[in-house]
Amino acid sequence: MYPSQHSEPLLSEDEKFDNEIPDLPRRSKWSKKGMACVASVVLMAALFLVVGTTAWVAKTPDVTPMSDKPAEEWLARTRATGDTYLLGVGKADITGPVVEINFMGYADSSQVGTGLRQRIYSRAFIVGDVNNAANRWVYLVLDTANGDTAVRNGILEGVAALGSAYSVYGQSNIAVTGTHSHSGPGAWLNYLLPQITSMGFDQQSYQAIVDGAVLSIKRAHESLAPGTLAIGETNVTDANINRSLYAYLNNPASERAKYTDNVDKTVTVLRFKRNSDGLNLGILAWHAVHGTSMLQNNTHVSGQVNSTIRSCAELTFLPEITRNPNFVAAFSQANVGDTTPNVGGAYCDDGSGLQCKLSDSTCGETNYTAGTSQACHGRGPVFQALDLGVSSCYEIGRRVFAGTKTLYDNFDARSTPVTDSSVKAYHTFQDMTFFQFPLPNGTQAQSCPAALGFSFAGGTTDGPGFADFTQNTPDTANPNPFWSIVGGLLSTPTPEQKACHSPKPILLNVGQMSTPYAWTPNIIDVQSFRVGQFIIIVSPSEATTMAGRRWRDTIAAAAVSTGITKSTPKVVLGGPANTYAHYVATREEYAIQRYEGASTLYGPSELDAYIHLSLKNLGFLSATNTSTVPTGPLPPDNREASRSISIVNKNGVVWDNPPSGKSFGDVLVQPAATYKIGSVVNTTFVGANPRNNLRLEGTFTAVDQLVSGAWKQIRSDYDWSLVYTWTRTNVITGESQVVVSWETGAIDGVGPGTYRVRYIGDRKVPILGTIVAFTATSSTFTLTN
Repeated sequence: MYPSQHSEPLLSEDEKFDNEIPDLPRRSKWSKKGMACVASVVLMAALFLVVGTTAWVAKTPDVTPMSDKPAEEWLARTRATGDTYLLGVGKADITGPVVEINFMGYADSSQVGTGLRQRIYSRAFIVGDVNNAANRWVYLVLDTANGDTAVRNGILEGVAALGSAYSVYGQSNIAVTGTHSHSGPGAWLNYLLPQITSMGFDQQSYQAIVDGAVLSIKRAHESLAPGTLAIGETNVTDANINRSLYAYLNNPASERAKYTDNVDKTVTVLRFKRNSDGLNLGILAWHAVHGTSMLQNNTHVSGQVNSTIRSCAELTFLPEITRNPNFVAAFSQANVGDTTPNVGGAYCDDGSGLQCKLSDSTCGETNYTAGTSQACHGRGPVFQALDLGVSSCYEIGRRVFAGTKTLYDNFDARSTPVTDSSVKAYHTFQDMTFFQFPLPNGTQAQSCPAALGFSFAGGTTDGPGFADFTQNTPDTANPNPFWSIVGGLLSTPTPEQKACHSPKPILLNVGQMSTPYAWTPNIIDVQSFRVGQFIIIVSPSEATTMAGRRWRDTIAAAAVSTGITKSTPKVVLGGPANTYAHYVATREEYAIQRYEGASTLYGPSELDAYIHLSLKNLGFLSATNTSTVPTGPLPPDNREASRSISIVNKNGVVWDNPPSGKSFGDVLVQPAATYKIGSVVNTTFVGANPRNNLRLEGTFTAVDQLVSGAWKQIRSDYDWSLVYTWTRTNVITGESQVVVSWETGAIDGVGPGTYRVRYIGDRKVPILGTIVAFTATSSTFTLTN
C-alpha cells in the first residue's frame, strides 16, 4: 500500500450550519446501533424467548497547528529527557469467519459477510514500571466495533493460562477497546440485544478475537524492553464532521466558544522507543472518527478507516535501515460519538438534491406530511464512486495517516517526553441501576437502568432508521403510541424508570429485560491508566465530542489539584471499551434526543455519573498508592447461555464439493494475458467454505511477481487492494466459487511486470468431516503502463 501515490482528494464540505441555534424540539428516530427495525426486534426476540426459555429449563490533508489554546500551551512546554519505562508491543490476527456471519455495527440483519477486503487485528501495548513489575498496564486496540464483556473475560482467562509470568496482567490493568469498525464479523457479544440481528452467538467468531488478542499480549510481553515515551499532537481538519450538529449546538454557547471546531480534529500520538538501539517500537494514537465509511451494504470484512491508517503506518513510517520490523501502529477511538467520516455532509437521496433537515435529519417534509429518515445519507469524500464506501474509506484513512506521518517525521521536535517513572492502573465495576451520587454543586443525581429512546430507531445519517422513526424525538414530541405498545410487549417501563430517563421516551426498556438473559449491560467497567503526565480514560460508551471534552478537562484539573501529577496532564479518552454501553451525551444534547441522546443508556445524568466515578477513583493513579480498588458487582457472563440458544450456523460447515467434472482450486475464469495498470484483475476458482480454516496469521489470497526468474509474493489478505469474494453456488451439494480481485490502481501502487494469482483454501470432506487444504494458481499475466 503506497498512500503517497493516491490521487488528490476531493474538496471536503463541513456542515453549513455553524451559527444556527436549535429551535424548540419538534415532533419529527436503532439503525446504526439499533436493529434494522424494531419490528424485527420483537419477532426475533419472541423466537429467542421461546428457544431460550426451553434452554433454561431443559492526499495531502489539511493539517494545521493546534488551534485550541490549552493544547498550544501544553505543547509549548520546555522539553526534558523522558523517564525510562518497560515497553512492549504486539500484533495478532483476529479475522473471524468472513462469510455467513452478520456484521457487527450497523445491526442490519441483511449485512452478512461474503468475503474479505483486509484482515483485522488486535494490537497490544504494554507500559510498565521498571522498578516495580506489578505496576503496568495493557491497552488493546481491536479491529472490532467495541470492547465486550464476554471477549474481555475470554482474554483474561487466556492470559492467565499463559503461566505465572503473566500473572501481572489481569482485571485491573487490561483495557479492551474497539476501533468501532462496522465491517467485521459479529455474533461474539455478551448481551442479547446485539445478538438478535446475528441470530445468536458464534463460537468461531468469538474465539478468533479472544485467541488473537491473547497472542498479541503474549507478543507484546515477549518484546518488553526498557524505553521512553513521548507525546505529540497534530490536527487533521478534513477527516471528520459532526453528524448531530443540532444537538451539539444545544450545549452552552460559552462552552462552545472555547473550541474552534464542533468535533475534535486532534490526533494524539504516544510513541514507544526502545533504549537499547534507539528504534521505535510503535505508536498508539487517539483520533475521533466513526468507522462508518464502508456503507451498510458492504459485506467484505475490513477494519474500516482505522485499518487503512494503521496498515499505512506499519508499512511506511520508517525507512528500512532504522525500522523495527515488528513496528506496531494503532489508532484508538477518542470521543467519537457524534463524529462521522462522511465529510461531504448529509443529503437527501430522493432526487431533490437537498441537504437533510438539520434538526432531525429527515427528507421530504411537506405542508401535510412529516419528513422521513430513510433517504438521508452522509456522503464521504469520494461518494460518487458508488463502491459501497470503499474509496471514501481509504481516502479518510489516508488523510489521517498523512497528517500523522507529518507529525511522526518531526516527532522529536514536536513532542513532549513522558516523565515521572510511576505507572498506575485501576479497574472496578459499577451498577448504574438507580445509582445515586453527588454533583459538584452538592445536589444529588442518579443514573437509571438502561433504556433506549425512540430516536435510537431513527438511526443516523451514517445508517438511517425505518418506518416513521426520526431523530429529535423527546417525550414532548408525542411519539407514535403504536411503537410504545410494541416495545411494551417486551418490557413495560415502570413510572420510576420513565421519570428517571425523561425527556427520553422509552422505546426499548432493555435494562429491565433479563429473559433469557440480560439484554444490555447495567453494570459497566470503570477504568483508567496513567504513565507519568499521561492519563487514559477508558470509556465503556461512545462519548460525544463535548461529553469527552468535559470528562477529559475535569480529570486533568483534578489530577493537578490532588497532586496526582505535578503539572496539567495530557488526558485522552479511549473506547468503546470492555463492555458496550452505547453512548454518553451531555445533558444538553440528551434533551434534544437525537440518536446519541436516545442511545445514552443510563439517563440524562450518565455523563455526570461517569465523571464522578473517574474522580472518585482518581487516587488509585497516585504514585504513592498501594491499595487496590474494590472489584464491585460482577456483570453477568452470558457465554454459556448464549451458546445454548444460538441459532446462527449451529452446525458450521456441513461439507464442500466441487461441481461435476471439476476439482477444488480449478480456475473457472482465468485472468486476461495483459492489463493496463489501474485495471481490476479477476480470477474465479472452484472454492470451499473459508469457515473450514480461518487461516489466522495467514492468507486466503496472494499475488506473486516474477522477479529474476523466481516467484515472489507481493500481496496478501493484508493488502487493501486484494479482495476475496466467496459465493455458495449450490446449497445442497456444497458447491462454491471464489473470486480474487486485484485492484491495480494508484492505491495499490504496483508497477509493470509479470504476475499470477493464488488462492489458498480448505475443503470439508463429506461424511468424514476432515479438513483438507489445497492451493490454486492462475495463469500468468502482465501489467503495463
